[in-house]
Amino acid sequence: MTDLIDRVVLLTGASKGIGAAIAARLGTAGAHLIAQYGRDLAGAQDATAAIPEDRKLLLGADLAEAGAVDALWRQALAWRGRIDVLVSNAAVMHWHGGFAEDDDALWDRVWEDTLRVNVLAPARLMRHAVRHFRGRGGGVIVTLSSWAAQRGTSNPDALAYAASKAAIKAAAQTIARGYARDGVLSYIVAPGVVDTGMSLTAAETQGGMAAVNAGLAMGEAVPPAEVADLVAYLATGTARHLSGATLDINGASYVR
Repeated sequence: MTDLIDRVVLLTGASKGIGAAIAARLGTAGAHLIAQYGRDLAGAQDATAAIPEDRKLLLGADLAEAGAVDALWRQALAWRGRIDVLVSNAAVMHWHGGFAEDDDALWDRVWEDTLRVNVLAPARLMRHAVRHFRGRGGGVIVTLSSWAAQRGTSNPDALAYAASKAAIKAAAQTIARGYARDGVLSYIVAPGVVDTGMSLTAAETQGGMAAVNAGLAMGEAVPPAEVADLVAYLATGTARHLSGATLDINGASYVR
């Protein structure tokens, strides 16, 4: 079900949280993995520790910079001469992006950084991927969105994050519809509360993790490994007619 032997996968945000779990899972599935990280090289190394050296390439890139995004794609493509799967996972979540923020300069910085990292960078990589995939008969794009893209966020200060996740979801869906006949498959994964450092930080604004878990249907956050299993399966491209779908993974806390 998750055989990725000989498939070349570019994963962004591989150093922590969901990305680290995805990196490890893609490795066990046999993928040749290009793992992008921002500043946390040690985290990326830990996440990919079990992957043989000849099956992994760790690349540092600041996704807030367009030139760095383009360089990341070029370096990733040069490694094996092709990319079969793009997994866009990297994202930032800033506070102070809500309508109640009084500091205009801070509000602007939050929105600009959020849109650069969460929308422009993955969209730029998608553009590279679509062009590459169309020239070689197809490929797979897996985009990590969020349930906040569907239902809004419970914390208005995280407005920029929710909006960014909705924007990149729409981009991924447009790719699915527009390039289906070229063999380009595009899936969206929309996690709810996942047991990661980002969720712990967010929970602090909601009374703590215990309070957040009390409001979840299963009484617990989603284990990152479950998200990683789903991403690894989608990366196989087996479920062709699932292209364009948004897959919710939130423990029945939000059912559409």
